[in-house]
Amino acid sequence: MAADPVFLDTNILVAASVAEHPSHLAAVALLDKLTAEQAPLCISPQVCREFLVVLTRMPVSGRAFTVAEALEALDTWRSACVVVEEGAAVLVELLALVRDRQVRGKQVHDANIVATMRSKGITRLATLNAGDFERHEDDISIEALVT
Repeated sequence: MAADPVFLDTNILVAASVAEHPSHLAAVALLDKLTAEQAPLCISPQVCREFLVVLTRMPVSGRAFTVAEALEALDTWRSACVVVEEGAAVLVELLALVRDRQVRGKQVHDANIVATMRSKGITRLATLNAGDFERHEDDISIEALVT
């Protein structure tokens, strides 16, 4: 029987994709564990955009990606994961989170991940930055990497 789906934060994809990243081994181990559990791995268009931004804007842990390499890495993730769409329901959830939890600035990006998860019934999140999601712990279960 498959485990509940897990939404992957951008930083998990980056760490798993860049062998030189300090959290690479931990990210790969977590993904291996989730795969063994048969947990569906989920990402969103937002995560795809953020992944491309991170890989193409500057070297990550000394590793510089060309656009072609970044797109190839993203294609690998798109094949391995369920890409959940962000439609009108996500916007409704996001606006409620912003209003109810007084989300501001860059925190809106993380709130959008939570809104996406809520709208799709996904309750598990894998991230390197558990602190970014603390205000949402009543909605999601955070599986943070300890490196």
